[in-house]
This record gives sequence, C-alpha cells and structure tokens, in this order.
Amino acid sequence: MSPRSASVNEELRRRSRERLLQATVDLVGERGYEATTLGDIADRAGSARGLVSYYFAGKRQLFQSAVHRLMHLTLEEALEREPRTSDGRERLARAIDAILGLAVDRPVLMRAHMAGILQADGFVQCPEQQRLALLLRDTVERYGTEDVDADYPLLRALLMGAVFAVALPGAPMPRARLRAELFQRYGLDWGLGFPPGGEPSRGTPHEGSDRPSDGAAG
Repeated sequence: MSPRSASVNEELRRRSRERLLQATVDLVGERGYEATTLGDIADRAGSARGLVSYYFAGKRQLFQSAVHRLMHLTLEEALEREPRTSDGRERLARAIDAILGLAVDRPVLMRAHMAGILQADGFVQCPEQQRLALLLRDTVERYGTEDVDADYPLLRALLMGAVFAVALPGAPMPRARLRAELFQRYGLDWGLGFPPGGEPSRGTPHEGSDRPSDGAAG
C-alpha cells in the first residue's frame, strides 16, 4: 500500500482539527465552559485525546479558536446569502445582525467567550481569528471608511460590547434596541440586513415611530 501524499495528510489534519472545534462549541453550548473537559471534546469529535494537545496549547486556546470559527462561518454565510451584494451598507448591516444573532442564539457559548477574552488570556491569535478579522476589515472597507485601521477596531469593540449586553445574565438588553443604536451610529436604514421579525421596517432606526421601544423583544 503506497503512503498517503502530503496533500492527503494535510486534508486529514484539517478535518480532524475542525471536528475538535465543532465538538467544542457544541459541548460548551450544552454544558458550559467549566463543565466541559478536553477528554469530553476529544470523545465527541471521535479523536484521540493526544490530538487536542497536538493542535492546541490548552483548553482556552481551543475554545477561543472554536468560537472564532463559528463567528467566521456565521458572518461569511450572512454576507454571502442570496441575494448576494457588494453594497457596503447592506454588508455592514448583515454583519451586525449576524453577530447579534449569535449572542441571542448561543448565550452560554458567547458569555464564556467574552469571559475568556476579559481574563488575562486576551485574544488568542489563530487562523480562525485571522479569518474573522479579515471579513470584518473587508466589511468596514466596503462600507466606505477612510481609515480602516482605526474603524475596524472600533467596529469590533462595538460588536463585542453588544454581545456582552445581549448575553448579560439576568439583565440582557433587547437585541432590537442594540441593533437600533448600532444602525443609527452607522447611518443604516432599519430595513437593511435581517431585521428582527423578518419584516423590514420603513425609514431608519432613529426616525421616531420606526425605532423599537426599549421593551422590544430580543
């Protein structure tokens, strides 16, 4: 039997790594970060436990990479959804909706992610985080900013703050209210992106009757 080629081995490693990342978001979403062990993740992924330490320096790095992969895939799907568009304002609206949607749909996961970032670990530099950053930078550039290097970190910070506000235990802010604030900041019409409820509203979020009330459902 001839040995596998380098390209085949690389593909097998990629798939193995992605299974670990997917198992991580699934388990942490179900059980929480502290209750999920590296052994649990390896078992769910159908991988040898030694592979976890081969690919990742530790549990926190694995978890951050897994969430950044989820965010990247979610954002990419939202940006490329039909009807596809190159319009920068529409793409920024889609990006905001995609990240807010993750905070609403995966609160346990995103809460644990924010907690890890706020600890001493900070951002883990990994391929998944780099792909996410490239998508967000491209979105800012298409929006028409004159200073991507300054405006990309600002958008990232605003989105992180919105995620924290949505996922805050016991006192979450409504998604529609946070969406309205972000859309107003960037001058986006409320009907762009994926409006809550699935029906575009008329006008912009800051035009009186079209702006959600403070008690709007998230």
